[in-house]
Amino acid sequence: MISPELTRFIAGLPKAELHVHHIGAASPHIVAELAARYEGTTAVPADPAQVEAFYDFRDFSHFLQVYPQIVDLVRTPEDLWTLIHGVGGDMAAQQVRYAELTVTPQPHLARGFAPQEFCEVIEDARRRVEADFGTILRWCFDIPGIPGPPAEQTLSIALDHRPDGLVSLGLGGAEAGVSRSQFAPYFAAARAAGLHSVPHAGEVTDAEYVWQAVRDLGAERVAHGIRGVEDPALLEHLAEHGITLEVCPTSNVCTRAVPSLAEHPLPALVAAGVPITVNTDDPPMFGTDLNREYAVAAELLSLDEKGVADLARAAVEASFLGAEGKSALLAEIDAYAGQNSSAPLT
Repeated sequence: MISPELTRFIAGLPKAELHVHHIGAASPHIVAELAARYEGTTAVPADPAQVEAFYDFRDFSHFLQVYPQIVDLVRTPEDLWTLIHGVGGDMAAQQVRYAELTVTPQPHLARGFAPQEFCEVIEDARRRVEADFGTILRWCFDIPGIPGPPAEQTLSIALDHRPDGLVSLGLGGAEAGVSRSQFAPYFAAARAAGLHSVPHAGEVTDAEYVWQAVRDLGAERVAHGIRGVEDPALLEHLAEHGITLEVCPTSNVCTRAVPSLAEHPLPALVAAGVPITVNTDDPPMFGTDLNREYAVAAELLSLDEKGVADLARAAVEASFLGAEGKSALLAEIDAYAGQNSSAPLT
């Protein structure tokens, strides 16, 4: 366990988060509110405490069964706006100044959202989050792990209806048996249009999937990527080329991607010189938040306040925030660390 002093330091530390899903970040209160609107047409409980129990995942497959049921609660523009605004408020309460929120448009389009309507709603919510809470949001549009029409729809809305806040293209969904390489044309088109590449890979599959993400999708960051620890040549490549892994420790345990926090490969990745950031993935679903993930990382890596502040700096540096925004947030982290550290920072 980390000290109370370090816990307090983490709680007040300005942060950025780079791997968090808009549906999975909705608090049990928000989910229960949406479930109450559609009582009788959903199996999702309308009580926040019961929602927490609903999120007791047996494994990654069970997680993939539950997740669409939460997606199905977002049926109107008001639902979508409510969810994103609430997520922004929850982030602000943890001193998250900047976040790249992963959004999967395709299920919302299948529900009946028009592409332009979808983009207008999330953009209005993004602007209100910044105005109301001071947290800057940017979007990663996520292909739901299925080539063909779902991937084509995602690319189309990204390129033909591109919202101002969109910075990257991602790739989620089931990994096992779903080669990353088959999505290369979509990522090539997105990169040609100026979007960054941040696919999921190597969460519950092997290091070869991370290689595919890097070689075939031009990944600048890899979502999860923890199974890369199995391949020393891959670790060397990631370190040499500065390709950041978006690590989500508690998520990996809850989906049974790793057996326990004590066995998490985060220390081995850091020891190999691989750039990492610490993130939540789907925080309420996994009973966590960004402050807790920083505490987990601090314990796994034996970090003091300086080390924790360095984690926050690493997230800013790996982000797709503009140069001016990065400088401002790094200066805020430095000022906080200087004022609140119990030991001199060198």
